[in-house]
Amino acid sequence: MKKKDLLFSAIQPTGGITIGHYLGIFKLWNLLQNKYICLYCIANLHSLSILNKNNLINVNIFDLVSLVLSFNIDPHKCIIFLQSDIVEHLKLYWILNCYTYIGELNRMTQFKEKSNKKINNNLSLFSYPVLMASDILLYDSKYVCIGYDQLQHLELVRVISKRFNKIYNCNFFVYPKHIISKRFSRIMSLLNVKKKMSKSDNNTNNVIFLLDNIDLIKYKINNCVTDSDNPPKIIFDINNKPGISNLLNILSGIKNVSIKSLEEYFYKSNYKKFKDILSKELCNFIKLLQKKFNFYRKDKDLIKNILLNGKNRIKNIAKKKILNLNKILNLTI
Repeated sequence: MKKKDLLFSAIQPTGGITIGHYLGIFKLWNLLQNKYICLYCIANLHSLSILNKNNLINVNIFDLVSLVLSFNIDPHKCIIFLQSDIVEHLKLYWILNCYTYIGELNRMTQFKEKSNKKINNNLSLFSYPVLMASDILLYDSKYVCIGYDQLQHLELVRVISKRFNKIYNCNFFVYPKHIISKRFSRIMSLLNVKKKMSKSDNNTNNVIFLLDNIDLIKYKINNCVTDSDNPPKIIFDINNKPGISNLLNILSGIKNVSIKSLEEYFYKSNYKKFKDILSKELCNFIKLLQKKFNFYRKDKDLIKNILLNGKNRIKNIAKKKILNLNKILNLTI
């Protein structure tokens, strides 16, 4: 039997998981766990880059793992672990900093956007991609499941990997390939369809959070943007009908049906009927999800054991990688 390739993916426990996260990342996690050796990382070290004295990282970790389990992601099929439990992430992070240029980090679009806002403009935001490189390269990850906004960071990971290998004339680090959801990686804001749905949006009516109150979800869908076509046309057309296209994408994702079949079903329907059905289907989906979430969230020992088991399954892999790296760099005596 062919040995499975290793895949890495991570998400920060900063609260507010959205329908965009589910469709763009977690649906893929569910599918990929059957195809690869999947390392799913709760990136709590990354989340420290957002300074907050009322830090709720521990609470968010329990919430996030409970949601992951609710998405039918099986800790027996994959490895779910806490980033801070594996100290080798930070060891490799420091070493990779020595092979990363300031100019390369200056070009990172996400840093430019965050630094322009002048909020928590700290060093960790600047060097975030290097820690990401450490996360990936520590496990010889052949594939990385990411969103489109991380593509530039992953390209830098490849640059760092190639640079190190060239300097030491070796193949110590891999050149990871990306896996991205082609259809669902850009679920857009409900009221401003020119920007991606974001948990950090100042206007929460732009966002469907998976732990939102059901009545609030109905309100958000009822008031979201469609268009003014008369007669109404419920068709997928990103350029001319971005609002309707975004909603069709959401409905397609939660129902696992094609866009074409939805267009046929809603042929000659008005926007109210479309929104009513979307609202009903989305609320039913989230009700079931929240029921599963509440079941897992009550069992803290289960979540602790899953994370402990994840740590125990990969800690030796990380240690071995660092030991071999130490030999290359002459850090051992």
